[in-house]
Amino acid sequence: MDKQLKKNYSAYYDWDFYDASLMVEYRQCMEEGKDVESLKSLFEAIQALPQSEHREKMADVLFDLLQQLPTRKDYKYNEPSTLEEIRALRPAVPSVLPAPDPDTLPDQLLGAWLGRIAGCVLGKCIEGCHTPELMRILEVGNNLPLHRYITSEDYEKLDDDEKDKVIPPYRRIFIDKCTAAPSDDDTNYVVLGQLLIEQYGRDFTPANVAALWVDKQSRNAYCTAERVAYLNFMKGYQPPESALFQNPYREWIGAQIRGDYFGYINPGDPETAADMGFRDASISHIKNGIYGEMFAAAMIAAAAVEKDVEKVILHGLSQIPKTSRLYEQVMHIMDMYRSGASLEEVRSYIHIEWNEYNIHDWCHTISNAEICAMALLYGEGDFEKTICYAVQTGFDTDCNGATVGSVMGIMHGAQAIPEKWTAPLHGKLDTTIFGVSRIDLHEAAKKTLEHLR
Repeated sequence: MDKQLKKNYSAYYDWDFYDASLMVEYRQCMEEGKDVESLKSLFEAIQALPQSEHREKMADVLFDLLQQLPTRKDYKYNEPSTLEEIRALRPAVPSVLPAPDPDTLPDQLLGAWLGRIAGCVLGKCIEGCHTPELMRILEVGNNLPLHRYITSEDYEKLDDDEKDKVIPPYRRIFIDKCTAAPSDDDTNYVVLGQLLIEQYGRDFTPANVAALWVDKQSRNAYCTAERVAYLNFMKGYQPPESALFQNPYREWIGAQIRGDYFGYINPGDPETAADMGFRDASISHIKNGIYGEMFAAAMIAAAAVEKDVEKVILHGLSQIPKTSRLYEQVMHIMDMYRSGASLEEVRSYIHIEWNEYNIHDWCHTISNAEICAMALLYGEGDFEKTICYAVQTGFDTDCNGATVGSVMGIMHGAQAIPEKWTAPLHGKLDTTIFGVSRIDLHEAAKKTLEHLR
């Protein structure tokens, strides 16, 4: 008798199988306004089955069914995923920004690199921590409120029976034990952005981004929506279909962490930065997932020439639909700030609105964009306060620390970042990118200058 061939599901992450995240798909469909509520029991029944080829096949049928569902009549948002439609729904664009100062720009670009990496490293070892565990590691290290890197010495002060719970083994990457900034998907994407422009120029296409991803990293370097898109490339789906086929993570934070380099190379030009961000995001995301990258790239471009943080955020929002959930929620954070709400009140609002114990909430573009906006507003232009406010709030800590670090870094330059944040990086960054390995940050910043228009 011929042996029946079977898949070894235990050898793969849930991200590799659509049927492993069907309740995320259900939540995503609900938030997009699809008329899916009557199918909830079907989602639950399929999800409850043991992982198997039968469950996969049933999930395939469910996916096909979802493509036919209409939008609810009471849905109030208009959230397109094409650049032309996005631009048609933008709010009034703020006043034209001045050209960057050529004398300070080199230091600003170095500051952008250093700021992003410092913010990422600050949040790296506690990514995935929920508030009780996060507060615990800060308390034992006498680092509450957060004001410095979390170190291996802080970790050793934990009781033995709580170490794994607070910081599991795969997160124990402490900057005091590193000879360079450790590799991370957030920082890999900045390097990939530079490689993209180097190889394809400023007129790169979404297909160019997809090709670069396949050439430069294995699938294990990619997470959630990026992982799905990468696997979809292998199945023959090209952008934008690569973002759409069986991708329950299509509005998660993955694209929002990829837009920084497009801000770096378009100082004072948020629209072009957002355009590049769209081209990049559309290979793996739709709707608010795309808007997150456009928002971040535009903010960074504006911060190169604008010191008013509120205006920087508005320039970011000026590139996305005013009819979107992302626009509405970031504006709500700004309204709370303007009305006199305290930092803790805004933090509490975010934690009430989004459940940090639910992976969809924890990884969503909007929840983390709210945290970035909050940190920028209450940090009031101070680098240290801004990255610490972002990271101490929790959720996707390394992503949010990195994004606001870029904004503050390019706004004020490398010379304005306190040495306590830059010295431990040793001017180097490790990557997992094929043929790159470790880079020199000063050289990376110099090369960035070559990619300006």
